[in-house]
Amino acid sequence: MNLYTANDPGNVERINAEAVNARHNRPPLYAARKKIFPKRAEGRFRTFKWIAMLITLGIYYLAPWIRWDRGPYAPDQAILVDLGSRRFFFFFIEIWPQEFYYVAGLLVMAGFGLFLVTSAVGRAWCGYACPQTVWVDLFLVVERGIEGDRNARMKLDAGPWTFDKVRKRAAKHAIWIVIGVATGGAWIFYFADAPKLMVALFTAQAPPVAYATVATLTATTYVLGGLMREQVCTYMCPWPRIQGAMLDENSLVVTYNDWRGEPRTRHAKKAQAKGEPIGDCVDCNACVAVCPMGIDIRDGQQMECITCALCIDACDGVMDKIGKERGLIAYATLSEYAGNMALATNDGRTPVQPARVRNEDGSFTAGVRHFNWRIVFRPRVVFYATVWAFIGLAMLVHLSLRERLELNVIHDRNPQYVLESDGSIRNGYTLRVLNMEPRPRTVTLSLAGLEGATMRIPELGKDEGRSFTIDTAPDAATTLKVFVTDRPDGGTNELLFVVEDADHSDRATYRAAFNTPGDAK
Repeated sequence: MNLYTANDPGNVERINAEAVNARHNRPPLYAARKKIFPKRAEGRFRTFKWIAMLITLGIYYLAPWIRWDRGPYAPDQAILVDLGSRRFFFFFIEIWPQEFYYVAGLLVMAGFGLFLVTSAVGRAWCGYACPQTVWVDLFLVVERGIEGDRNARMKLDAGPWTFDKVRKRAAKHAIWIVIGVATGGAWIFYFADAPKLMVALFTAQAPPVAYATVATLTATTYVLGGLMREQVCTYMCPWPRIQGAMLDENSLVVTYNDWRGEPRTRHAKKAQAKGEPIGDCVDCNACVAVCPMGIDIRDGQQMECITCALCIDACDGVMDKIGKERGLIAYATLSEYAGNMALATNDGRTPVQPARVRNEDGSFTAGVRHFNWRIVFRPRVVFYATVWAFIGLAMLVHLSLRERLELNVIHDRNPQYVLESDGSIRNGYTLRVLNMEPRPRTVTLSLAGLEGATMRIPELGKDEGRSFTIDTAPDAATTLKVFVTDRPDGGTNELLFVVEDADHSDRATYRAAFNTPGDAK
């Protein structure tokens, strides 16, 4: 029965492509790698991948060069991990070592972000933003530019070692190494002033650890992105295994809709003339040829699939040529796919029957399920999004309310007190006033409690009192030796050190013990 009129699928070129990582023919763990020569794809997902690659690489390579004025006492690099002073600068935010919980919060947000993305749209991270994917894409751009597209590269690889082959291979690997050097160089620029470190690198004045880091990252980028490629995702990355726990029947994944594609045939007119059922798949292997992982998406869901959706672009192009609807390979949910498969197979009792999902004019029947974006916003996704947003909001609120002045106090342990000739008791303390702003500040140090007590700070002279004015250096801790003297009256043995900014914008306190004879030590 002729369900609908279409262009002849026999006019579509069939690509001789083998799914070297096919699920039904997966090689042993220690088998030699079979090279994959992915064909260049064109379409909306390939365009989106170009945009994602430009954005991610642009951020990575250019971010260390962005300037941010913090005044004369702080570095002017927008993003800087200052290991020497143990601080992290991110535009207007400055994180000190004792505020590492912000970094922990970011890591938790990253984890929940991955859970959120995976539960909603599958392995979108792997397909578009993972560094391995991005750098492999970049290396493939170089490879195609020098050696040509898939057929040309396969021919070159199988051919003898001629001068032309040596020249192309040498140029390709040289550019890959340059990319690796740039990758390692960009990384170290996050840990020092980028312009100064750049000059030091090229004048052989940079620290040895800088050269070692560049060399290490050059090697890993070249090997992982240029030589190993899909093996990193298959054998080294844990995410393909973890994602199984993150997906459910309503997660979007790249799916071959065999309920409309089977049975495959390249001779639709002959099959129709014989009254044989035909599906939309013309078995052109375009989806296999563009896959960077070397799989055949028509085999079903596979661990190796990174959901880059290039097979969707390839298949959509073929569907356009033969006059059929796009979406034979598409992002779909398991529940949607299962419903349509049940319709096409009469709840699994028969093989796929195209007539069950098509009307006489070729349109889909009313029972065919189509994707609805509302299915993405389900309780599991909302939970991940809520937790992610709550953590981020809590960190922003804490950042806006945090004090930039801290006080730490250590009581002298030997002696714990000194009994003076007039009967008074003296205790010694070491105070560290931490000014966490990149500017000098004048603060007031005062005593609260022990009403008759006075303190003396040798660095400021021999005067005694209950309050002193102290000048603190920018982004530094000012250490002071403080002696507190009091006459015992049998009352409380606690006091409160209070340090306050001159304009009362920040205030820090520390409760300390004042030891006297007979106290439990």
